[in-house]
Amino acid sequence: MTTRSPLSERFDLAVVGAGIVGLATALAAARRGLRVIVIDRDAQANGASVRNFGFITVTGQQRGTMWARARRTRDVWHEVADAAGIAIVHTGLWMAVRRAESVAVLEAFMATEMAAGCRLLSPVEARRRCPQLTAPQLAAVLESTIELRVESRDAIPRLAAWLANRHGVAFMRNTTVRAIEVPSVHTSGGRVQAARVAVCPGDDFTGLYPERIGAYALTRCKLQMLRLADPGFRLPGALMSDLGLGRYLGYAELPVAAALKARLAVEQADHLTHGIHLIVVQSADGSLVVGDSHHYAATPDPFSQQQVDALILDEFRSALGIEPPSTIERWIGTYASASDRPIVIDQPEPSVRVAIVTCGAGASTGFAIGEELITSLLDTGVSA
Repeated sequence: MTTRSPLSERFDLAVVGAGIVGLATALAAARRGLRVIVIDRDAQANGASVRNFGFITVTGQQRGTMWARARRTRDVWHEVADAAGIAIVHTGLWMAVRRAESVAVLEAFMATEMAAGCRLLSPVEARRRCPQLTAPQLAAVLESTIELRVESRDAIPRLAAWLANRHGVAFMRNTTVRAIEVPSVHTSGGRVQAARVAVCPGDDFTGLYPERIGAYALTRCKLQMLRLADPGFRLPGALMSDLGLGRYLGYAELPVAAALKARLAVEQADHLTHGIHLIVVQSADGSLVVGDSHHYAATPDPFSQQQVDALILDEFRSALGIEPPSTIERWIGTYASASDRPIVIDQPEPSVRVAIVTCGAGASTGFAIGEELITSLLDTGVSA
């Protein structure tokens, strides 16, 4: 890794933002032989990329491009995990449902190409595999074998360190990018020279190209998450429930899902009001990361609501059939959101791309998006 000042070098690509999308873009560029610098305003990852489940979700992603992006991203996580010293904590997904309408959605899902790597389990088979799932209303489980989970708080720093050490990616931390005039990137630490720029700002809509980003009418989504103590057993994979079928578009856009959504609106109106669906993942120490909720505002408040946590734990109780272990940690995350698209990719000028994930699926689709950005930038014919 070079010890020269980044200000004395010329780069093929500058990436603004060191979240998962920025790091993924840096990896894609390095793999194409580009000299890369990543510039970030914080000392370490502090936003949505580390305030999540670390769950690389394929099953349930929107049919078509998003599902394909998730499959590619899962493959890249597998490629880099061992090399970067990132532990895959567990694999697989169990979608445990309690309603006949949910079973109908799962059966319809199994008839699509998105069911690759999935199968339906009966309650008897599911309980034989995981006796701790004691919910009396359990009607079926969709088991997927293709998901994986990393511990985001550890994985993102390790990925950045590996990019620096293995691929020679330079990093400028605690540095704000004030303006971009390719080949100059004006920062609070001086001027960086780069032939191309990828701006991956997360939910910062006003720092760079605000007029371009503003055209997409983005807002922010606030979510609440919990860490629960070790329940004393290992889950067979990540666990989700009926509420996820109404939220994840790979299920929710199936015509048969209309009946389930109507029933959920009657039976779990409070959960839907707070945008709650259940994801439970397990850490290496046995503790459970549980969430989450969704509230939308231009600037969400930074405060947790006890009633929201209670609703999340109520769904945990119903889905697993056990009392939630004690809560040992709480946090809030925010991410960019759009009502009409899962991702914004904008081209302010031929040698610049702006990329914002607007559906909370950065960890699940980021590596594929990074590859798309680099292909797009190189196809413009911009030379270093």
